[in-house]
Amino acid sequence: MATRWARASAALPAAVVATLAALLALLATVWSPAPADAEPGDRTVVLVGVPGLRWDDAEHLGGFLDSVDDLAAGSLVVRSTTAVACPADGWLAISAGNRAAGGCDNPREPVDGAIPGWDGYLAAADDASFGAEPGLLGDVLAEAGVTTTAIGPGAAVALATSDGTVADYRSYLTSTLTQDVADAVERSDLVVVDLGDVWHGTATGDRTREEAVATVAAQLDAVLAGAAAGTDPVVLVSGISDDGAPAGLRLLASAGLGAGELSSPSTRQAGYVLATDQHAWLLDLLGVDPGPTSSIGAPAQVATTTAPADVVAAAQDRERHSDAQRPLIPGFFLGLVLVNLTLFAAVAVGLRRPKVARRVTPHRGPVLRTLRALSLGVAAIPVASYLTNLLPWWRVEPPVVALLAGVVAIAGLIVAVALLGPWRRALLGPAAAVAAVTAVVLAVDVVTGARLQVSAIMGIPTLVAGRFYGMNNTSFALFTASSILLTTALANTLVQRGRRRAAATVVVGVGVVAIVVDGAPSLGADFGGPPALLVAFGLLTLFAAGIRVTARRVVLVLLGAALVTTAIAFVDWLRPPGSRTHLGRFFADVLDGQMWPVIGRKLDQNLTILFNNRPLTILAICGVLLVVLVLIRPVKETITSPHGGEFAWLSGGAPISAMARTLPMLRPGLIALAVAAGIGFAVNDSGIAIPALAVAVAVPLLLASCATWMLGRVEPGPAPADGAQAPR
Repeated sequence: MATRWARASAALPAAVVATLAALLALLATVWSPAPADAEPGDRTVVLVGVPGLRWDDAEHLGGFLDSVDDLAAGSLVVRSTTAVACPADGWLAISAGNRAAGGCDNPREPVDGAIPGWDGYLAAADDASFGAEPGLLGDVLAEAGVTTTAIGPGAAVALATSDGTVADYRSYLTSTLTQDVADAVERSDLVVVDLGDVWHGTATGDRTREEAVATVAAQLDAVLAGAAAGTDPVVLVSGISDDGAPAGLRLLASAGLGAGELSSPSTRQAGYVLATDQHAWLLDLLGVDPGPTSSIGAPAQVATTTAPADVVAAAQDRERHSDAQRPLIPGFFLGLVLVNLTLFAAVAVGLRRPKVARRVTPHRGPVLRTLRALSLGVAAIPVASYLTNLLPWWRVEPPVVALLAGVVAIAGLIVAVALLGPWRRALLGPAAAVAAVTAVVLAVDVVTGARLQVSAIMGIPTLVAGRFYGMNNTSFALFTASSILLTTALANTLVQRGRRRAAATVVVGVGVVAIVVDGAPSLGADFGGPPALLVAFGLLTLFAAGIRVTARRVVLVLLGAALVTTAIAFVDWLRPPGSRTHLGRFFADVLDGQMWPVIGRKLDQNLTILFNNRPLTILAICGVLLVVLVLIRPVKETITSPHGGEFAWLSGGAPISAMARTLPMLRPGLIALAVAAGIGFAVNDSGIAIPALAVAVAVPLLLASCATWMLGRVEPGPAPADGAQAPR
């Protein structure tokens, strides 16, 4: 009893210190000084909207791109409340600075200044639960005394006030466009032009897209000629929305703000701007303080000074990358599921068959080595898919061949590292090596800006417009599983040597790093990650220290996780609205009474993924069953048999349950991983994807460790430091 109390008294302060260290490190990373207030704008701003305009169309735009010396270019992400954004959605995104549904009927001409269908826009915004307020831009501009002119029905939607009216409106006429714009810039601070349905007739073959783009080029030249009547005008050209399926990145360009790539604090990625950012951008250019607002956007910025031809080429490459990724995502995830299920079936069914045993028993060493290599390879697929994004696979035709070749080659290299390094003789060594590569790659990527994840096949799908920085849910699942398994392997060696205090210290150290990388708003910015990681590493610390896990201690760990998570969100909320991540925005939602609508929307997304994403659901269920029935609680007689049962030919006559006695931290590590996956499933909006992806890494690594243990039984060699027989 005294010894147990001594361990507890030594470990509990360490846990408290670790919690405080994590909290202080997180708070230090979230605080940044508020940006200086914008000076009142003294330049006319002209926004030209062309729904569906892409950078692939640039070679046919002619005059606009060729005549602008200070062109800034970016990729506009137009995702709205549905996968494909219609023109009305795009105009409403400018109006509300938020995702708002307008339906796929094109905006209609105002009648006596009133927008037709405005009540429908308001009702759709309420139903979508994003907190969008159509008419917000018009209200803010009117209150600030900014004069505006709308030319074309879409422009009227963008500039309408919340009552659905627009003060100064002109119908779009090609014949008078130059003069209309010239008149507007003389009397207005902001002019918005809707170039209309330029793609009409392309779907039916009445005219080609090149012909339609040539029309756009002529219209843009007319707008520029009219804008020249203003005082040093700023001209923005926006692709506004999709022009029908499939969805895609759209053109965004500016003239008058300097040459370079456009970016936004919303994406933290050079070249990417959200459709909702255009609302804040216009206000910023006009020198208008938006005040407290439901807008989720941030002003776009010119990120780099680059020649116009280079920024256009970069934008075209981003578009090509996104177009290549989008159709391959479902097939890749299905393939990952099938590979995992095949591995599961081979182990749980194929290797237990008596005929197989009799036939290959003389070759069980090669069988186990093959199983280990294949298991490590399957576990390495996710991180290999991220690293493949370092290669320009999307520029190869067909891109799927280059993608798969890159994934296979990099996964093979990772397996070679796992099996050839000095750690190969430890039972958890090869698995820990793959886990370390996965965790380190994701951590380094997050710390350096998450550029590796953008448009990676398992990374950030740009067209979804969820987030472009930090630790998204896929990365969180992989990072969490890998970090916990790596920590388990490190702590296991120390526990076997009786150094429980050192083991607990290692768990605390890795846990603090993982929590900071995942949760700090300036790094991972993951709201749902810290609670899962804090609880998982808290429990693992208790296990490593040899402290009994009681209900009271579990409650204390949960309260600590809640405290740290709330503190992160609170400090992020203290920053200016334009600098907040979704952590601070959620805290603001709580203060504004919008917590339950946000939770309801995320719960709906969670359930949708759970019931509609059958491959990941199947993978999670099969993986959990395999772990429970084979690796954690071997309840079947063949597993608990003192001689190994049907697996005796592989285990050298030893029960598989003996592996847990050889690896005292294995069971605690699996419990911590299960807790993290469960909490991640509950508090994030990716549903079954989080435990499923954790299974996709954890189960193959556990199978590889099991094969390593069996090799030590059937091919004994020099005893390693941990006392288990070493495999060759």
